[in-house]
Amino acid sequence: MNLTPESLPSVIEDITSSKNGATKNFEEEAFELFIGLLDAGRIRAAEAVGEEWVVHEWVKKGILLGFKLGMLKAIPAAGPFTFFDKHTYPVKDVALENNIRIVPGGTSIRRGAYVAPGVIMMPPSYVNVGAYIGEGTLIDSHALIGSCAQVGKRTHISAAAQIGGVLEPMNALPVVIEDDVLIGGNCGIYEGTVVKKRAVIAAGVILTGSTPLYDCVNRKIIKKSASGSLIVPSNAVVVAGSRMMTGEFARTHRLGIYTPLIVKYRDSATDARTALEEALR
Repeated sequence: MNLTPESLPSVIEDITSSKNGATKNFEEEAFELFIGLLDAGRIRAAEAVGEEWVVHEWVKKGILLGFKLGMLKAIPAAGPFTFFDKHTYPVKDVALENNIRIVPGGTSIRRGAYVAPGVIMMPPSYVNVGAYIGEGTLIDSHALIGSCAQVGKRTHISAAAQIGGVLEPMNALPVVIEDDVLIGGNCGIYEGTVVKKRAVIAAGVILTGSTPLYDCVNRKIIKKSASGSLIVPSNAVVVAGSRMMTGEFARTHRLGIYTPLIVKYRDSATDARTALEEALR
């Protein structure tokens, strides 16, 4: 089999199929080419095609191939710590010339995650394999960027926010956070949710594919798309809200259930409140 960056998608598909006859040496060679391209951001688990996001299933298969080939080994790190993980996924090598600002205090980036120049990472934060972080993004303390999550440029992932990973099933779109988005503290964005450009997700909001989003401005309910993703519109300002539950028991006890609400769309006042972070970069 011919092994080049151009042939890599078909090679990975063949290796990970039940019918392949590749040797272990060839599998390891293919994985090393694959992980190098993934690490450099030359291939991605998902990317935008026009206004739509498309999953590259072969990239997810390549990541899983790394787990298959990996052996549990001790991975030394700076200071007194040693980690025990698959040898195929050590901590990412980051040098000064990468122009990534990593503040001391326990931050880790796994091999196979792309972190663009100008990204700032506060301690401790974690970026998992297959994730893609665009230029100028700020990842705050105790924030997690899950496997294959796609985060755009100049986005702020606030403290303790969880950007979920979607590695399996293969055809499932990972969580996508587009450019110039603000994700507030203690948010959870899961199940392939797509947050479009310049949206603001207020502190404590939880978004999943199965959670309806109530657009109070346009008086409509946004539910997951045919592809299974909840799509948050551009410029939407989303806060945590609640709605009444139905049924006699719920009415008797005045019970409500959590729901995210779009209360406005971004304007100059919103821009002024979110501009302060630029001074910290």
